[in-house]
Amino acid sequence: MSRRRDFLKTSAAVTAAAAGAASIADPADAYDDGQPPKDAGRQGRRYVIRGGAVMSMDHNVGDFERADVLIEGKRVVEIRPDIRAADAGVIDARGRIVMPGFVDTHHHQFETAERAFLANGLLRDDGSGSPSAHPNYSEHILEGFARLYRPQDVYINELFAGLSQLDAGVTTVLDVSQIHHSPDHTDAAIQALIDTGRRAAFGYFEGDGRTGARYPEDAYRIRDRWFPSEDQLVTMVMGGELHLGQEVYSKAWAIARELGLTIAAHSVGSWGMRPVFDAIAHGEGGVEVGPDNLFIHMTGMSDETWQQFRDAGAHVSLAFPIEMTMRHGTPPILKMQELGMEPSLSSDVETTMTADPFTQMRAAMTMQRMVINHLVLDRGTPVPPDNWPTPALGTPDLLTVRDVLRYATFNGAKHLGLDHRTGTLTPGKDADIVLLVATALNVAPLNNVPGAVVSLMDRTNVETVIVAGRVRKWRGRLLDADLNRLRRDLEASRDYLFKAMGLPQDLFA
Repeated sequence: MSRRRDFLKTSAAVTAAAAGAASIADPADAYDDGQPPKDAGRQGRRYVIRGGAVMSMDHNVGDFERADVLIEGKRVVEIRPDIRAADAGVIDARGRIVMPGFVDTHHHQFETAERAFLANGLLRDDGSGSPSAHPNYSEHILEGFARLYRPQDVYINELFAGLSQLDAGVTTVLDVSQIHHSPDHTDAAIQALIDTGRRAAFGYFEGDGRTGARYPEDAYRIRDRWFPSEDQLVTMVMGGELHLGQEVYSKAWAIARELGLTIAAHSVGSWGMRPVFDAIAHGEGGVEVGPDNLFIHMTGMSDETWQQFRDAGAHVSLAFPIEMTMRHGTPPILKMQELGMEPSLSSDVETTMTADPFTQMRAAMTMQRMVINHLVLDRGTPVPPDNWPTPALGTPDLLTVRDVLRYATFNGAKHLGLDHRTGTLTPGKDADIVLLVATALNVAPLNNVPGAVVSLMDRTNVETVIVAGRVRKWRGRLLDADLNRLRRDLEASRDYLFKAMGLPQDLFA
């Protein structure tokens, strides 16, 4: 045992000596003093993210084994090795991967108080009598908990969910807040998104239709009050759910296009939505699909609908873990590949699955590769020499780590109409950046940057998070957030909601 301790001590000493030698050889101003740059994100303030492995996700910028990123105000100014910027603050990124923040294009943040309540749950009761059928999402969330939310419940659920994702490196989200029972509920959701301090697209979806609800007409008031400028962190998306009926969705789509908003809608065949989507594809639904449409899931849709929506330039967000778990249907990644389309990624509901980006990326890659590998192996037999067959002509390519990283960054920004501001590390764009620790026990030694992010990392590797130049997480700790107080507020909201539902809080149910 003593020999082992001596070895560990010797190894640590050698490592420390090597690190010290490296730092002595670098310029005196090369690395930070352990504090975030002062006034980061403010106009005219500059700092350099120095010495990291930079993965820009922009093919025109490229990647660097070691480079610096210069930030001025809220924007990226320059990316290259050995930037010298007088009077600039410094962030030490040695041993870190520097890349764009992740983008989640579909997250029901208001449901945070019900986290893991539906760990076994399906979308609807399938009559099996199993723990997957009861409780279920339709009965217990949409028709149950959601109708009991007060504005103060909306606020704390939205805020806590946003901070949790920010901690995990998700710098941009589409919040699908189907909780607009009144203007007060709406304003609480928007205020929470603003107070979170990250980039967000506020999704103005429907509520429960009670007296006083103003969907979709309240969009005019919301736009005037909350979104007077295009140059702000929180922007607006219109929910245009087709299952609400033509009178409602046609009005919502018209208002959205009048206001210049992206239109988002769920599309789930197992929910019974296929007929109305087919009608729209046939030109009989009263609305036209265009590049301002973002459809969520697209499971169980007809080939004709897919073709028409692709030709119209519509976008698709896939929530791989949730779609596979809750019986939405098989995530339609192969159909998208067949049509030359690419998805963005979304977390959907924390009632059933975590909302971190690493889970989304790994689920996307492993699900698609499982299906393709099965198709290939089925061409042969388990007996040599036919046990390793050649893929048939036209077999979709296996997804790579680069593919799913693109889905989780640039594609997400593009689908929300924000790719001119975020999604890549590009000079001129806003500095939405994450620093991921590559020297951690679960990653070292670093052999492949995109591979390490997708196949090895989790939220514990997210060390520093920057949104529009402002440091929001520093050295593993969220800044400007009293998490203990917020957790207690969320627990109080949970307690109220469970009591109002008449459900006992059984931690082992």
